[in-house]
Amino acid sequence: MDVLRRNHVVVTGRTDGPVVMLAHGFGCDQNLWRLVTPALAERFRVVLFDHVGAGSSDPAAWDEERYATLDGYADDVLEICRTLGLGPLTFVGHSVSAMIGVLAAARRPEYFAKLVLLTPSPRYIDDRDYRGGFSAEDIDELLDSLDSNYLGWSATMAPVIMGNPDRPELGEELTNSFCRTDPAMARVFARTTFLSDNRSDLERVTVPTLVVQCAQDAIAPPEVGAFVHTHIPGSRLITLDAIGHCPQLSAPEATTAAIADFAADTR
Repeated sequence: MDVLRRNHVVVTGRTDGPVVMLAHGFGCDQNLWRLVTPALAERFRVVLFDHVGAGSSDPAAWDEERYATLDGYADDVLEICRTLGLGPLTFVGHSVSAMIGVLAAARRPEYFAKLVLLTPSPRYIDDRDYRGGFSAEDIDELLDSLDSNYLGWSATMAPVIMGNPDRPELGEELTNSFCRTDPAMARVFARTTFLSDNRSDLERVTVPTLVVQCAQDAIAPPEVGAFVHTHIPGSRLITLDAIGHCPQLSAPEATTAAIADFAADTR
């Protein structure tokens, strides 16, 4: 399997710059980074890719068993890093890709200079004194709805995930992104995303890490960002003055600045 074709890897920006890899979340693809990529490309070498099952990835590479856990996606990230030979790099993981980055960096820290975890959540389901933002019943209903009517679910959930009801075009873009994803593959990735529990993996991270959360986020509330920050030794936490779960679209300038400042920081 050609790894670069499998994940539709695109490399852009300065050939002599530090490397930044951008990893998209559930229901998205690398196109959702388009508002931050040009500015980053002025200073960095930027690596974009699509998770298998998303965007222009190779559908023949789909394997339900491999992608039933986040470890399968982390394996892909490590294979891309090894194939390109561009590390150590700064890995920027949005939403579920934040935990994919955590797993990859814990396994092979030599590939990673830094992690940027953008609106991360190690577990979406509440558990005793942990608040993930959803009850088990909430997630069961979400997954049942997705199974029974994926397009309808996409039209309903995308605006909630995006937030910013006064900017409906953002929700529409995310809806369209969801709808471009193969429903069968999306169902597997959704279960992998919303049923995973990576809380115990956070303390395995040994590279400098920035946790970026939004002031208002229906999917990853502030308590989640605080939890991630507390459980990754030496991490930094910043809160963007932004609404929703996709600040690379709703607040691209602030998101770009957070990524660039941390990636370029030599402290």
